[in-house]
Amino acid sequence: MLENVQNLQNQIESTTLATKEDADKFKLTHLSKKGSIQGLFKAFREVPPAEKKAFGAALNALKQLAEQIHTEASQSFESENVLGENGDLTRSGNPHDLGSIHPINAIKDEIVDIFKRIGFNVSTGPEVEDDWHNFTALNFPEEHPARDMQDTFFVQRNPDWALRTHTSSVQVRAMENVAPPIRTISPGRVFRNEAISSRSHCVFHQIEGLYIDKDVSFADLKQVLLYFAQEFFGKAKIRMRPSYFPFTEPSAEVDVYWGLENEIDHKITKGTGWLEVMGCGMVDPNVLKANGIDPEIYTGYAFGMGIERIAMNRYQIPDIRLFTENDKRFLSQFKTGL
Repeated sequence: MLENVQNLQNQIESTTLATKEDADKFKLTHLSKKGSIQGLFKAFREVPPAEKKAFGAALNALKQLAEQIHTEASQSFESENVLGENGDLTRSGNPHDLGSIHPINAIKDEIVDIFKRIGFNVSTGPEVEDDWHNFTALNFPEEHPARDMQDTFFVQRNPDWALRTHTSSVQVRAMENVAPPIRTISPGRVFRNEAISSRSHCVFHQIEGLYIDKDVSFADLKQVLLYFAQEFFGKAKIRMRPSYFPFTEPSAEVDVYWGLENEIDHKITKGTGWLEVMGCGMVDPNVLKANGIDPEIYTGYAFGMGIERIAMNRYQIPDIRLFTENDKRFLSQFKTGL
């Protein structure tokens, strides 16, 4: 019987375990319940009493040897798997895709930072507003089309409340709660009841600015907007065209001279070289009165721009719906660079 143990030991010692599959096969052949070593343990009862001690010691040593060979081989295969092909522990692990900033947030943050540098703070307000903050306090007449159901999302159970149509409602709250001087910008979502197309949507993002103090003039407004155009667009020329808004008088549309250096410039400016970027004007005295500010003492200006429009021009995005579809192929183009 001792001869059988020695023969099996010689066989085990001569076995080469080159792969993980070899190690698995070795364990099944020699160390499993039906393996060769277990077979010798079952034959232990047939060993003469005088030989049991020597046979048992040899058999235990054989089992320990087989287990050691199998353990060392298995550990080496696991180590190779961890180290990788070149065995370099300093190599980085499996790369993970970095998140990206949504283009709307990227543009918003850039605009906010520009106006913060010249003393504007940031104001926020609710997205569901009452008639006073959304319309009446901003000098909207009763017959203004913005008050119609086809233009505004009204709350069904209470028609005096609606999803705000502009962030000017935040400016109303600022005038109610803060005494002049007031210098604030109001970024946020706004809602319009419009047909969805490549150029329009029901949810937009705006940034509106308000400055109220003594002796504020239209020249101050123009200088601030020229500063913004230089900082954001890198353009040093703007023009202001007469327009109309219920809450400002006089009112103007602001264009930035984009230039006509290539085909894209011709396309986005319709061949004029000028790009419309925002509306603005001096705060109407009726708005100041409605919010408890004396128009004989204070004057102010306001401006507002759509973030989607600017982002589409900045990144040459042809369809506004891409901003809300959460397509990773689209969003992954706006990496942080980290």
